[in-house]
Amino acid sequence: MNTAASPTSQSKLAAVLRVTSGNFLEMFDFFLFGFYATYIAKAFFPSGSEFASLMLTFMTFGAGFLMRPLGAVILGAYVDRIGRRKGLIVTLAIMAVGTVLIAFVPGYATIGLLAPFLVVIGRLLQGFSAGVELGGVSVYLSEMAPPNQKGFYVSWQSGSQQVAIIVAAILGYFLNTYLSPQTMTDWGWRVPFFVGSLIVPFIFVIRRSLQETEAFLARKHHPTLSEIFNSIVSNWWIVLAGMMLVVMTTVSFYLITVYTPTFGKNVLKLSITDSLIVTFCVALSNLFWLPVMGSVSDRIGRRPVLTAFTLLTILTAYPAMSWLVAAPSFERMLIVELWLSFLYGSYNGAMVVALTEVVPASVRTVGFSLCYSLATALFGGFTPAVSTALIEATGDKAAPGLWMTFAAVCGLVATLMIYRRGESSRLMQAAAA
Repeated sequence: MNTAASPTSQSKLAAVLRVTSGNFLEMFDFFLFGFYATYIAKAFFPSGSEFASLMLTFMTFGAGFLMRPLGAVILGAYVDRIGRRKGLIVTLAIMAVGTVLIAFVPGYATIGLLAPFLVVIGRLLQGFSAGVELGGVSVYLSEMAPPNQKGFYVSWQSGSQQVAIIVAAILGYFLNTYLSPQTMTDWGWRVPFFVGSLIVPFIFVIRRSLQETEAFLARKHHPTLSEIFNSIVSNWWIVLAGMMLVVMTTVSFYLITVYTPTFGKNVLKLSITDSLIVTFCVALSNLFWLPVMGSVSDRIGRRPVLTAFTLLTILTAYPAMSWLVAAPSFERMLIVELWLSFLYGSYNGAMVVALTEVVPASVRTVGFSLCYSLATALFGGFTPAVSTALIEATGDKAAPGLWMTFAAVCGLVATLMIYRRGESSRLMQAAAA
């Protein structure tokens, strides 16, 4: 197989499916941990307090995000040095190891403290891999896309995540419908992790068929590790602004997807089935708005979209959550979550491609991945834990809306920083160099 061939020699659609299929699997495995937090808490982190047990689970969920910056730097530098294709295969292999660990490790009642220890190791491996996965996929899509359609193409990185949410929600719905609560607690929650493990070989074959991007092959010089680190240090403010740009995306995403089943069941006291249906609808909504608003940003620019939707989020996130908790119901939860999905999908449709445009081309993967992983590690990944803690500390069930408002403020400030008069054109020229 000639890996040097241009991806333009094959169908653009086929290339998108190949690169995002691996992203789907990685995100599917990653999100399952949050989806089944209550069951994982009972299996690996038993405690006399439901709150303490759930917090230990969410802290373990968040621990995977602390590995993301390390993965972004180490694996990101590797991808920028040796190529997009080889790097994406490596990330998939590491993620698979973490998934298998979580799927097959016996519970605390069987092997004691070794159980939570191995689960934490699995999460750390998943986090290390995911640290560069999103960046690697986004950069690949950006470099293969036609110049006037980058927003549309890059949006499918996030789109594949929504497909992962849809599949996870469907599996969860059928499991909760046909298995008893006790069976779900005993072993039913593991089924989606087994499914993820079984499809690893298939996705690995698909990703191996990827071809290197024309933009990477055309580059005369591929930076050394020291050159990559020096470039990141010299462009530290771009990393800071990019991280703030991503905070809005990562907080809102984990709030409306991963945290939704737990929020609906434990806080609003709705059924887990209702919560999973809402999660399914949110993922469908996200999948619609991401490419639509990515295309809109191709036509009118990134700045107007980013500015409009950060402002809308600041004005409406907490009031919407307050309206929901005032009289919890399936209908209200669906309406509020779909509104938050509209805000997230519209903002993220422009944000991801904007980030690929402002990071220098020679360090695009490591730079993008570092921005994304820092935002996720410091803010987004701990959204379930922060939301749980805020509700416990304030007694306000709508408190997660304040966390999303804070994230939107970060996104607005970053947008103003990056798109200052004359600054954006300078950044684009530097990024293209």
